Amino acid sequence: MRKMKGKIFVVSGPSGSGKTTLAQAVLAGKQFSGKLEKSVSFTTRPVRRGEKDQRDYFFISKKEFLQGLKDQKILEWTKYLGYYYGTARDFIEAQLKKSRSVILCLDLKGAVKIKELYPRKAVTIFIMPPSLEELARRIENRHRETSKAEITKRLRLAKREMSSAKEFDFCVVNNDLVQAVKALKGIIAKKIT
Repeated sequence: MRKMKGKIFVVSGPSGSGKTTLAQAVLAGKQFSGKLEKSVSFTTRPVRRGEKDQRDYFFISKKEFLQGLKDQKILEWTKYLGYYYGTARDFIEAQLKKSRSVILCLDLKGAVKIKELYPRKAVTIFIMPPSLEELARRIENRHRETSKAEITKRLRLAKREMSSAKEFDFCVVNNDLVQAVKALKGIIAKKIT
């Protein structure tokens, strides 16, 4: 059997830490062109302004999501603030077979699951906000229509998540976007084959 060379880069961190922004910045450059693919997750939540189906997420119904779980088409999943999110098994397997690496933005539970399933291929990277105060500001700015109760919930969850950073292979503090992108690219460059 041919050895698959691709890696799975799992970028995780609290909501508002900048994990998606950092992953997009890495993918926007030419450094990893043809070597690194973005994994697009399934979700049951509504589309937000500026998002596009199949680019940002595969927006599906709860019924479709649960059927995907039953059919083992979803590699890892979570329920966050009442909505389901999951990673497509077929996409990850297809990229690895082509010796391409994949970058995923996941919650902690998802990161742990991917590390369990692919212990030699998964590289986990935690994105740490500079402070809880800054994180609160980012969440409020990003989700202007979000209720105070939901923001409080997100911050409570973020505190717990930040205490798990030491369990990851790498940690990047997102205090300065340019420096954080540089750090993330550096980690990927060291590990990508």
